[in-house]
Amino acid sequence: MVRDGYYYGFTLFCVAVLVWILTHSVPLALLPVLLAAFFLWFFRDPERSIPDGPGLIVSPGDGKVEEAEWIETPTGGRLRVTIFLSVFNVHVNRAPIGGAVTVVDYRKGKFLNAMNPESAVHNEQTLITIEGDGYSVSFKQIAGLLARRIVCNLRPGERVERGQRMGLIKFGSRVDVLMPAKTVLRVKTGDRVKGGSSVLGFVAEQEGSLDQ
Repeated sequence: MVRDGYYYGFTLFCVAVLVWILTHSVPLALLPVLLAAFFLWFFRDPERSIPDGPGLIVSPGDGKVEEAEWIETPTGGRLRVTIFLSVFNVHVNRAPIGGAVTVVDYRKGKFLNAMNPESAVHNEQTLITIEGDGYSVSFKQIAGLLARRIVCNLRPGERVERGQRMGLIKFGSRVDVLMPAKTVLRVKTGDRVKGGSSVLGFVAEQEGSLDQ
């Protein structure tokens, strides 16, 4: 479990005890207990089986694939996969590939609904780029209507492993993953993915990854 879950849970259990002492009302005391249980569940951090193989790109978060498309960027064509995380998903984020962290860029912004395409531009977000073996992958942690805090534990210059925990987004949100143009997609719109274990695609030259 993420440490935040213990903070929220313990605080709300204390509130429940205080409410019971002051009111002796079971319904009033039950409300903070239910909220505590929700936070303990929300901040769960299950272990994941990380796929092994060259060229694999895994999902940085749990959720539903809302878009899987080709886009043009200032540096050329890229494949973008957008994943929406509801309040019912695990919100711990993981590195999509192993390699060196080259960019960690946090930007303040709005809190539009994460389903709105404009949220990728205007919402609070952190852009992370990881340089792998001959290719790089960028991904954004994007705050949503309810998500009011983005946590990223990475720093430029660090090395990470594929599937390594690297942060979280609190409550509903989204992650956008930008992959090399030569990536072969393994997901489509509507698919459900799990952070660290679901393969989004593989770099075309690394055909050995097809066996994973």
